Amino acid sequence: MKSTTILRSTWFAIGAATVLATSPALADDPAKILKAMTDYLTSQKALSASFDSDIEIITPELQKIQFASSGQIKLGRPDKLRVRRTGGYADVELVYDGKTLSLYGNDAKSYMQAELAGTVDQMIGEMQARSGLGMPGTDLLLTNAFEELTGTATEGKHIGQGVVDGVECEHLAFRTPDTDWQIWIETGARPVPRKYVITSKTVTGAPQYTLRTRDWKTDAFAEDTFVFKPPAGATKIDINSVAMADLDELPPGLPTGAKK
Repeated sequence: MKSTTILRSTWFAIGAATVLATSPALADDPAKILKAMTDYLTSQKALSASFDSDIEIITPELQKIQFASSGQIKLGRPDKLRVRRTGGYADVELVYDGKTLSLYGNDAKSYMQAELAGTVDQMIGEMQARSGLGMPGTDLLLTNAFEELTGTATEGKHIGQGVVDGVECEHLAFRTPDTDWQIWIETGARPVPRKYVITSKTVTGAPQYTLRTRDWKTDAFAEDTFVFKPPAGATKIDINSVAMADLDELPPGLPTGAKK
């Protein structure tokens, strides 16, 4: 067993050294690669994609638990957004038409609405302020995504290449005072994000949030895509921070770990 471990470690070291020595792409500027991605996303008037997300928590016993969700996103710039996310503890849909924000919980058969005229950027900011939810991944959609992503970065690296769901990607890693984050960006003429990992450095156990995206499209949407129609029998309730907490990807009341 010991010899097998040594052999594996040696093979990994040789492979890593070969990549570091022979990959000229490592000399590329990570900010330049990231900027190409954000420029591409912000230049598209219509965007849609499917996603899978995993969020980790650290229990008081220092056990790491992961919760998984999947969903779809449709974005019509500057002021239209529709997101459906289904997980083990919430099946929710957000619809924004530039004037009204609608939130529907399929499990609860209830919905909330708020008058909120503006852009998708403004709506996301308001949602975060009202609910306190981090909403990781939404920073990729903002019109100032590059500034949001790099604003607090203290270091950035182009790690090299990687393959996500069979797609070749550029692998970048950035550091901030509170988090380390990585992103895998599809190579070629369509530099869309394929994987995004955020690692907390302020919580014991360094829990991570992982987002994988696929099926990116830039087709125009039907006129009623961003129109919210309450399902038959759905109950309208007041929008408030308590109710909005039910939109989280975690079970209510779950401890998320101790601060370092």
